[in-house]
Amino acid sequence: MPSNTSVIFEKIPTEFPVPGEHLVVKTVQDFNPTLKDGDILLRNLVFSLDPYMRGKMRDPSVKSYSPAFEIGKSLEARGVGEVIESKNPKFPVGSIVHAFTGWEQYTVVPDLPTTRIIPDAREVDLPLSNYVGVLGMPGLTAYSSLKDIGKPKAGETIFISAASGAVGQLAGQLAKAWGLKVIGSAGSDDKVKYLLDELGFDAAFNYKTRTAHEALKEYAPNGIDIYFENVGGETLEAALGSLRDYGRIIACGMISQYNTTAPYGVRNLLNIVSKRLTVRGFIVSDFYEQYFPSFFKE
Repeated sequence: MPSNTSVIFEKIPTEFPVPGEHLVVKTVQDFNPTLKDGDILLRNLVFSLDPYMRGKMRDPSVKSYSPAFEIGKSLEARGVGEVIESKNPKFPVGSIVHAFTGWEQYTVVPDLPTTRIIPDAREVDLPLSNYVGVLGMPGLTAYSSLKDIGKPKAGETIFISAASGAVGQLAGQLAKAWGLKVIGSAGSDDKVKYLLDELGFDAAFNYKTRTAHEALKEYAPNGIDIYFENVGGETLEAALGSLRDYGRIIACGMISQYNTTAPYGVRNLLNIVSKRLTVRGFIVSDFYEQYFPSFFKE
């Protein structure tokens, strides 16, 4: 076997991960793994890079929905790879699969229910990166949570924070297709232009130059029905103020709080009670079996 180059989780960061300190690139020469029954060896082709990975860069004693990355081991994420050795009859050599894999050239993947062959991957004229984006975890995250938690109705108004991110931009396009008014926030003027000109959002603003409170007063003077929460902090506070009675909050993430030692204290949580709001967090795997077939069909 050839060498295997990996991105290794070297040290737990307290704020933003620093290349060369918290994440380092290492190469193992003469990589020659031994497969157990059910295992496959992937030559990785595409990896995802997702916000949830920051939450895995923690002390393993801190419990969460997903296990912490192991110090000294490769980062892990969703990816697409080619099976080059197999001890699993479901995945013959040469198959292109979507799997949870390492940030490395080659990964041994055990028999997991989330590993799936991509049918006709070599014949269909689609970039493999689509399977870790719009046709992968981000797409299913947006689709399933909108359906199950947001319960959108044509004519309603939705506000999406971090709307230019992988999940946010897909949530916005789905909401537009389903007849909603869509408002998004992003962190630069170029991203705002992309939301408006390329994705067809009804309104968008740069949260670095304008507060969410100000923008929502202008773009949704009568309030919003759904908030797709990706940011937390002051943006969540503004959304709580703008939501109408019986509004829904899809709590997907809170990226403004991931790299801080002083979390923002939201001051208007009583709105959840007085407006009879539904606030629900989720992990995309909650919806995998229920929504995966209709997600691909739709």
